[in-house]
Amino acid sequence: MTVKGTDRKSWVRFVLWAALYVAWIAWHGNWWWLFGLPVIFEFCVSRRLKAWIDRMSAKSHAAKVISGWLDAIIFAVVVVTFINIFFFQAFKIPSSSMESSLLTGDYLFVSKTAYGPKLPQTPLSMPFVHNTMPFSGKESYSTALQFKYRRIKGFGHVKRDDYVVFSFPHGDTVLSKAPAEDYYTHVRLTSRDYAIKTYGPIRVRPVDKKDHYVKRCVAVAGDTLRVIDGQVYVNGQAQESWPGIQNTYKVVTDGSPVNPVLLRDMGFNLGEIWYSQTLPGYPALPLTDERKEKFQALANVVSIEQNVDIYPPDYPDSEEMLFPFVATGWTRDNYGPLWIPAKGESVVLTADNLPLYRRIIEVYEGNRFEELGEGRYAINGEETDRYTFQMDYYFMMGDNRHNSLDSRYWGFVPEDHIVGKPRVIWMSTDANQKFPRNIRWQRLLKFL
Repeated sequence: MTVKGTDRKSWVRFVLWAALYVAWIAWHGNWWWLFGLPVIFEFCVSRRLKAWIDRMSAKSHAAKVISGWLDAIIFAVVVVTFINIFFFQAFKIPSSSMESSLLTGDYLFVSKTAYGPKLPQTPLSMPFVHNTMPFSGKESYSTALQFKYRRIKGFGHVKRDDYVVFSFPHGDTVLSKAPAEDYYTHVRLTSRDYAIKTYGPIRVRPVDKKDHYVKRCVAVAGDTLRVIDGQVYVNGQAQESWPGIQNTYKVVTDGSPVNPVLLRDMGFNLGEIWYSQTLPGYPALPLTDERKEKFQALANVVSIEQNVDIYPPDYPDSEEMLFPFVATGWTRDNYGPLWIPAKGESVVLTADNLPLYRRIIEVYEGNRFEELGEGRYAINGEETDRYTFQMDYYFMMGDNRHNSLDSRYWGFVPEDHIVGKPRVIWMSTDANQKFPRNIRWQRLLKFL
């Protein structure tokens, strides 16, 4: 069909799609994409390419079928990839670090527009997968082409107490035989050679191909955080007691355990709690404030006491496990005070604060750092005693405070690691149950 013979609907369709396309270009600010307007014109008005494909397909039934499938596949890949990059992406909760707020087996839709979508830094990547290919486990991307970090303006910024999905800060180096474990923890507790020999070889991943985590942001850039006896304080103010936050308690009973059916109905993960006959009771029962009140009302419960980790840290924690991985006198329940770095703010570098900021300087912000001796430092070849931060940073904690590897164990989360904000639980399954009882129907389409 020629342009001259095109009907009015085609032109209307072109105007609408072109307007949306130009608005999208204005949003992310790269006006070179205007060269894509002829493609929209071709599909909406000219259709010369489609006419040529139709003529070729008419000569062979097999060609027609292949053409139809190819057209559908290309359309699906382009649309889904576009949505994943700029609007929302599916994510599954892999662990219990956020229970009882977000449960293991929850499937989330994560909004990219909440904080602004990041443009791809590693564009040569297979669609529909994040960093590894199914079955083979090999990388699903190539680092032959890399772009600098850039984020498009979103509807807001990360705020205290937000649920946030982000790239795992220590995920730049991964042990092939233990990809879910922290490489740097292995190195600190044993040695680099032992870690690689036992669990290697290692894989190095760019920022946008690190594994995704979800936690609650408890402190934003410029805040001062402190944890006292398990209670989080930010700038001297106690954190709000959100319903899903839980700590472990020592629950003493009269010698009989609590009915397992009652525990399951109260939302406990039965695989993560245990009853001690010698106590008698539960040495480390995770309780929210609501669950604590219910337990206090049970006839066979004698006492409930919160577990608080005082110095030295309880096993398996140690000063090699807790950020900044040096002697601080901190534990997971008595932590800080710690200032969260903010963009544009400067610090005087000292031997005391260097463990807090060195990874930021070298890894997250890409500088060459040298210790010249006697408290003297050089950054990118120039001697200096100060450093000015180039990004905002955040401190993340899981709501399951005694079963969460979070910023207390790997430090600050850089702004360029932020992926998005969970908005809705579209599916939730319990791995301890069989179908259809494994579906948590009450959590389906639950907005967060």
